[in-house]
Amino acid sequence: MKITIGSRKSKLAMWQTYYVQKKLIKAGLETDIITMETKGDKILNTSIAKIGSKGVFTEELEDQLASGAIDIAVHSAKDMPSILPDHFTLIAFTDRERSEDVLLSHNPGLNIDDPKENITLGTSSVRRRALLKLHYPHIQTIDIRGNLQTRVKKMKEGLCDGIMLAYAGVHRMEMDSMIIKTFPRDQFIPPVGQGCVAIEASTSLAPERRKAIRACLNNPESEACLLAERAFLRQLEGGCSIPAFALAVLDQNIVTLTGGLVSLDGKKNITSTRIGPSTHAESLGRDLGAFILESGGKELLTRIRQQQGSS
Repeated sequence: MKITIGSRKSKLAMWQTYYVQKKLIKAGLETDIITMETKGDKILNTSIAKIGSKGVFTEELEDQLASGAIDIAVHSAKDMPSILPDHFTLIAFTDRERSEDVLLSHNPGLNIDDPKENITLGTSSVRRRALLKLHYPHIQTIDIRGNLQTRVKKMKEGLCDGIMLAYAGVHRMEMDSMIIKTFPRDQFIPPVGQGCVAIEASTSLAPERRKAIRACLNNPESEACLLAERAFLRQLEGGCSIPAFALAVLDQNIVTLTGGLVSLDGKKNITSTRIGPSTHAESLGRDLGAFILESGGKELLTRIRQQQGSS
């Protein structure tokens, strides 16, 4: 059986693709890789929030899935919309890397904890900007797009003093030596799916292919956590353009899910936690999402979308 894998062309996307390919080959499956650029790769002078979060990094790959040109698409789970288009589904979630946000800088002496310092950090994340305003109101932020190598180059050229990124991508690109701070997860709760690779397929994928792929790629612990997190985000009808966050942790089949929503100016933060068996992972996410909406989140989301539309 040969599995054709679709991927974006960036170095990080290819790391993830080769990681998946090795697991498939180890299981005795033949593989082929097809690469392409997505809308999110091509439009680098506009923030993700303004492009629109639906399909920014997935649409072109889904066209290939629909045509049968590829069997699976490899994604960073955090890039996936909370609601997939009809006829597509996530069939596997890989082992999860550490999910923290980290700060990279070419200046090892950079101290963001000193309110007297005039510091500018680069990030393309609405969530990170909002949480920085909450916890580090003295820091300025600037939108920075492109792959990890491009962002580091822009930083070194003077665009900003440091850049906020996911630990997983930094580690996979072997840039750990540039990390000067790891943000605690209780302050900077990650976005849904951070650190995990998601495998997307068409619902028409042959059952025997789906079964073979899941058998060697899917991590049941990751799946339980991601089902809870994605159900939460789906309840909020959100994607990467809103400052929502959620992290599920599994311990002895018990899921602890913490998530919420923060205003763009960081002044309002609605966060809560749900705990329950992994068999109820999705219902935990839905329950948490409903609570956040009922606790002021609905009005906050309306205001966020109005602000994004007018900016």
